[in-house]
Amino acid sequence: MAKRKAKVEVPTPVEELDALEASTELARLASEIARHDRAYHEKDAPIVSDAEYDALRQRNAEIEARFPKLVRRDSPSKRVGAAPSGGFAKVRHSKPMLSLDNAFSEEDVADFLARIRRYLDLADQAEIEVVAEPKIDGLSCSLRYEDGELVQAATRGDGSEGEDITANVRTIKDVPHKLKGKAPKVLEVRGEIFMEREAFLALNRRQEEEGDKIFANPRNAAAGSVRQLDSTITARRPLGFFAYAWGEIDAEPKTQWDFLQALKGWGFRINPLTKRAADLQEMMAFYGKIGADRAKLPYDIDGVVYKVNRTDWQRSLGFVSRAPRWATAHKFPAEQAQTLLEDIIIQVGRTGTLTPVAVLKPITVGGVTVARATLHNEDEIERLDVRIGDTVRIQRAGDVIPQVLGVVEDLRPDDAKKFRFPRKCPCPLKTEVVREEGAVARRCSGGLACPFQQVERLRHFVGRGAFDIEGLGGTHIENFHADGLLDVPGDIFRLHKKEKELLAREGWQEKSVTKLLDAVEARRKIGFDRFIIGLGIPMIGEATAKNLAREYGAAEDFIAQMLQAAKERGKNAEPTKKEKAAEEVGEAYGRLCNVPDIGVTTADAVTHFFADKRNVDVVKDLAGELEIQSMARRPAAAADSKIAGKTVVFTGSLEQMTRDGAKEQAEALGAKVAGSVSKKTDYVVVGADAGSKARKAEELGVTMLTEQEWLDLIGQE
Repeated sequence: MAKRKAKVEVPTPVEELDALEASTELARLASEIARHDRAYHEKDAPIVSDAEYDALRQRNAEIEARFPKLVRRDSPSKRVGAAPSGGFAKVRHSKPMLSLDNAFSEEDVADFLARIRRYLDLADQAEIEVVAEPKIDGLSCSLRYEDGELVQAATRGDGSEGEDITANVRTIKDVPHKLKGKAPKVLEVRGEIFMEREAFLALNRRQEEEGDKIFANPRNAAAGSVRQLDSTITARRPLGFFAYAWGEIDAEPKTQWDFLQALKGWGFRINPLTKRAADLQEMMAFYGKIGADRAKLPYDIDGVVYKVNRTDWQRSLGFVSRAPRWATAHKFPAEQAQTLLEDIIIQVGRTGTLTPVAVLKPITVGGVTVARATLHNEDEIERLDVRIGDTVRIQRAGDVIPQVLGVVEDLRPDDAKKFRFPRKCPCPLKTEVVREEGAVARRCSGGLACPFQQVERLRHFVGRGAFDIEGLGGTHIENFHADGLLDVPGDIFRLHKKEKELLAREGWQEKSVTKLLDAVEARRKIGFDRFIIGLGIPMIGEATAKNLAREYGAAEDFIAQMLQAAKERGKNAEPTKKEKAAEEVGEAYGRLCNVPDIGVTTADAVTHFFADKRNVDVVKDLAGELEIQSMARRPAAAADSKIAGKTVVFTGSLEQMTRDGAKEQAEALGAKVAGSVSKKTDYVVVGADAGSKARKAEELGVTMLTEQEWLDLIGQE
């Protein structure tokens, strides 16, 4: 999704927060970090980069340090990971599997050593030997051995309780089923399950060919493989395991290093790059060397872990909150590199947006070979003054698309060429490219007649957020479209009529064709909101689609109303205000503008879509192939409702109802629920830990209600 250029709200510096602001911010961070933890640990599908996640945790820690009395019971500093999912039996760890605190600079590492000296009452220059090892980006796992036999394997989960993945872990070649030599009677070995980069790329190629899930990165692939309910699938995945720590053990070793050597003797694989470092200088030298070699390693790493070598010191240092005092993770910054920009090409998205893409001389960044990077839009090319033939700096942070940061001007050749943004679409139709007033992007005006848009809209249609048709991946869409099997979404539901053509295709057999057609048939019955999402209307996402479905109830009514709204808007193309939409433009258009989360801009995007006969033909064709489940209409406000037509804002934590429930109830009674406080706000319902919205309401003199006062107002006991 193209990033919209907008004013970015910079968080208030921690030192400038007052107690009320800090409390509000801690509540927000607790909720946001918990959401990211669930996405990463339970679903193996992170939604932010590691750097962004670390920044959230760091801000949380800084606020708690300044306001220790405001530390929440659900603080991220007290949690590790997320609760185990429901697909596997639960395992209670005999000793918690904790996370690590992070260091981001040499100064942070020096502070880590200084804290250890203070805690152990050592001299300022006392030597503290550490074991330094690459931080593998994988899935933490604990292996329990009794009398030398593997009896259980578990994920970290929330640190106290994980998932039983024994059957799957037994298929990993690096995990011994029986230990060599003389091992402790009870031994818990902890380490990281991972997938090497080449194996990951090969797996994704197979997944793509078979129409199965494509993994975002090796870590997700490893986690997804280990969480298969069928261990034969895990066995086919090329997983590795590095051992590096212990949980429960009969007799602790004297040093961390001794334990690693013992692990090798028992048959485990330890990271051969692991070394001992006697002081800060040696630690930083190791960090620099690993960082320089990072792209050459066969697996992904995101930093270096330092652990105090002496285990008696480890015991004395103990733990603080969710992390040991005797270890820290020194994270790498977002990786950057320099390479040659060989060309700039244009890609056309599903809504016709033309996106410039830099074609680069391939280079490895963050363990991934990068050959292309986004340039976002025409304005960004101008801002960077990037030219074909330039040497450019690129960055790849976490799993985001590589981006061009700037030009190395000293290396610009005399023949570097400025890029002229096309005024015609690169599709075969060569349709005009338009840039609407105030817009950043240029768009192809060809609509669904543009082949590029057809393919991208079909990709969107079968994607997870829309119809989610299993087995119909991007490569299949491209190939089917190129061969004339698919042009519009409705064609997908007519594929059963082309079974012979499918069977004749290379690599397709009766089983795979049947599987695909069954998956298509399973989506013939679809929810109204998913139908709307699948249409690919600009500016309409999941939440807005649900609001539209609740407002109009049934697909046929929605289509009829949108056609009428498009007709009304066509007769009055002058800009209008939401409050005047109905009387200045028309009733259907006014109704659309007043759907929650839809204003004039979004309403115009919808009516523009339905004003195009080609789009309408596609929508009607698709609807004729489906059984679209109606959604209960948003009820009209009760005649005696005291809040009909009022604007309400909810802030803080509600105790007697959820935020979503309160919003739906208010809307059902005819109120509009807003996200911010203004002079037009009628009521602000204030829950626990309310922050800036409550202050704003007080400044503006807006009526503020407690949760109970709100319930009394709407007549709910």
